Formats: sequence, C-alpha cells, structure tokens
Amino acid sequence: MRKIIHIDMDAFYASVEQRDNPEYRGKPIVVGGSPEGRGGVVAAASYEARKFGVRSAMPSKKAQQLCPHVIFVRPRFPVYREVSQKIREIFHRYTDLIEPLSLDEAYLDVTQDKPGIGSAIAIAQQIKQAIREELQLTASAGISVNKFVAKIASDMQKPDGLTFIAPDQVEDFMEKLPVEKFFGVGRVTAEKMKRMNLHTGADLKRLTENDLVQHFGKTGRFYYRIVRGIDEREVQPHRETKSLGAEDTFAFDLTTVDEMNAELDKIAVTVTERLKKYNLKGRTVTLKIKYSDFRQITRNQSFPHPVGDLETIAGAAKQLLLKTEPDDVKIRLLGITLSNFNEEPPGESRQLTLF
Repeated sequence: MRKIIHIDMDAFYASVEQRDNPEYRGKPIVVGGSPEGRGGVVAAASYEARKFGVRSAMPSKKAQQLCPHVIFVRPRFPVYREVSQKIREIFHRYTDLIEPLSLDEAYLDVTQDKPGIGSAIAIAQQIKQAIREELQLTASAGISVNKFVAKIASDMQKPDGLTFIAPDQVEDFMEKLPVEKFFGVGRVTAEKMKRMNLHTGADLKRLTENDLVQHFGKTGRFYYRIVRGIDEREVQPHRETKSLGAEDTFAFDLTTVDEMNAELDKIAVTVTERLKKYNLKGRTVTLKIKYSDFRQITRNQSFPHPVGDLETIAGAAKQLLLKTEPDDVKIRLLGITLSNFNEEPPGESRQLTLF
C-alpha cells in the first residue's frame, strides 16, 4: 500500500508577492494582467481577494468589479520558478519519487522515505514546517494511499492545512464526494450528472461500469474505479514533456499583420528560451489564434527534423498566420507551441545507442 502526499502551495504567486513586498501584506492583491484596455486575466489571487469572490482565470475587469480596492501586480515568473526549485529541494530530502504538476504543486511517494521516518503524516508536517521557516510561505498537504484522494485532501483545509484520509476511510470519503470534485468532471459534465440525479460518489457507485462508459465515454471507467477507492497510477518523477509554448492576451485587439508579427516575435523569444532551459527541440510548431469574438483556431507545421532556434520558430508562426488570411480581423490572443520532441520523421528509425 502506497503512502502518497500531495503538496499544494497556498495562493503561490500572490503569497510570494506578499512575502517580498510588505506593502501588499494583508491586502487583496491579484497577480496577472491589468484591467485597463480590454483587460487581462487573473493568474493568482491572495486570500484577502478571494473573500470577495476573486478567482484565478477570471477576467481582471471582473476582479476589479468584485473588489474595487484590489491591487494588481505583474507576474515575476523567474522568481516563482526559483522559489519552486527551492521547494523541490525540500521534497528531495525525503524522497526522489516526486511528480511536479506545476510550479506550486507536486505528488510525493514516501512509501520508502530517505530519512526512514516511516510516517507520511510526520513527513508532510516536516515539509510544511521547512517551507514556512526557510521560504516564509505556507503549503497545504493531502495524505492518502493514492494520488486522487491525496490531491482532493490537500484542498480540504486550505490555507496551511493538512488532511489525512486513512485506507479504511477512502471508500466512504469517495462516496460523500460531490461529483464536481471528480477528475475530468468540468462544469458541463457536472450539470449532465446532476440532470441524471448523480450528485455524489455514492450516486455514481450505483451505476455499472458499462453505464458510466455509455454516458461519459472512456473516463467512465476511471469513475467506476476511483469511487471504489482504486487508483493505481504511480508517482512519475520523469513525466515526459509533450509540448512547450507561450501565449499572450493583448490589452487591445491586433488589427494589422505588422502588429501580429511583432507580437509573434516576442512570443517566439519566450518559447526559445524555455526550449533552451530544458534542452528540447520539436518537430511541430503550432500557432494558436483567438479572435475578438472569442472564436479560436490552431494551425501547425511539422518539420522533417527537430527545430529549436528563434528564426525557424518565429518564421513558421508567421507563415501559419498568413495562411489564416489575417487581414480585416481582430486578434485578442496569440500563442506558439512546440511538440513532437521525441518523434522520428516518417520512414526514419532511431539508431540504438549502446555506449
């Protein structure tokens, strides 16, 4: 039986800003785009802002309406990445089985921990204490026998929480869980479930596996197993990167090709820097476009060999843009992504390296 900890930093970006800027402490702040112009998006909100209903991914204009005295702070991603690395270093004192989900959360498998503590609860307490004392930040921890339950548990007593779901409590816990908390259940699926009078895990448990697959596709199999406390997914310390990219939402619509190309150049610089950081190259460049009416399209181009240089990436994005007939349109967002990092071109095979 595994011992899994899910660590989730509390309002990570906002907490780092409050830590580094005393004038922000105790005040509602939003890390993200300014509400001026068409307005940006909330990347993170402090708990003081959340009391007013401000949430991540919310338009900045909406955040300002809910909390007129909120302070908007531009993100400092290099700082957040540096802090995230220090958090990982704390994790590594206890285990090398670490699966990062983002800069501010990760799974840890401490079934066999390095110091030989033996107690997942004690390890989570020590990690939380180290983060507090060394980084002046707080984290919440969920502890259980599998990833799914541990992740949900970490959210139950935020901020600065610690929740343990014992093995003999898992199935009862899953039965009481609202359906919107299940993996893969977004707003639309949750509404569909509730129309079917499925409100909790116990309701889902009444259905057969075939019933769940019929109504919800392949994810239905996951629902069938997880509501019974079965989640055999391992913590994967070396998750393969499938894609890497960057995008930007603009304060004002782009209306000329020159404006669009200039922004693509900036985005391509960010993508190239990230590729260099992770020593990656990819065969497929994908351009993402969101228009002023929120209609969204993607276009991609694949190369015979992996690419990673600025000129090729920016040039490909601009060519893809031209193929969309960008004259007389208004664009609110552009993005560039590279993928197919490990794929070989058709008809070629990878030489086996022995030494």
